[in-house]
Amino acid sequence: MGGCEDQVRAHVQGNKIVPVASILTLAGTGSEMNAGSVITNDDMKLKMGRVFPSNVNLKFSILNPEYTFTLPTYQMVSGIFDMMSHLMEAYFSGEDDTTSDYLIEGLLRSIISSAKIAVKDPKNYEARSNLMWSSTLAMNPIMGLSKTQDWEVHMIEHQIGAYTDCAHGMGLAAVSLPYYRYIYKFGLDKFVRFAKQVWGIDETGKTKEEVALEGIDAIESFVKECGIVTNLKELGATEEMLPLIANSTVLLSGGYKALIAEEVLEILKTAYAAV
Repeated sequence: MGGCEDQVRAHVQGNKIVPVASILTLAGTGSEMNAGSVITNDDMKLKMGRVFPSNVNLKFSILNPEYTFTLPTYQMVSGIFDMMSHLMEAYFSGEDDTTSDYLIEGLLRSIISSAKIAVKDPKNYEARSNLMWSSTLAMNPIMGLSKTQDWEVHMIEHQIGAYTDCAHGMGLAAVSLPYYRYIYKFGLDKFVRFAKQVWGIDETGKTKEEVALEGIDAIESFVKECGIVTNLKELGATEEMLPLIANSTVLLSGGYKALIAEEVLEILKTAYAAV
């Protein structure tokens, strides 16, 4: 793997950049409009990501929703949660980022609405078009402007993927639910806003904690409705893998709570036992 791994891990970059274009067949990563990359070292059990400078961006991308029509449903819904997670990683950070947050909330509502249609009718052009465009925007740097951004869910999933080779979006869904239930009190007002603005939760007669948790419950109901896996065991993880994953996870501090490895392990255990 040599030079490629150095580019990602050590942030080395050569002077020559090969022009690259894309024809999108799966909506999820947003790679058609960002300079992000991920690489896995199977021997070392490490999955690593890096966002390169903008001069590495694709020269052009072709986005035709019809090219996604034959994608297996499992991969489609995995991509759907990936794009949602990109937005939530930026959203659940900071306190007063109203313009960015309104943009994110609008995209999340669009994704949720279109996903419910696409799961039932995979060849619905309008739904697949909305998902494709939302995916592109979700991982566009514009969505994270003014945000500190979290990305701990992605760091945990990267190591789950390194050990299990599971579909990225499925791993994100399995981690997101216990992760957000673990940290929500540290960003309570934002989780309340999320519940109200994205899921339409009525706060009448409820505490902030109750509203926030209803918003997270709404994520769970949605992913199960779409057939998205929320159990690490189903994704190929074993109990013996959990401490290895926890101890090799990159720990960040951009979200509402900086975790330590022991806390990551507890989140993984919850995801492993999920029903």
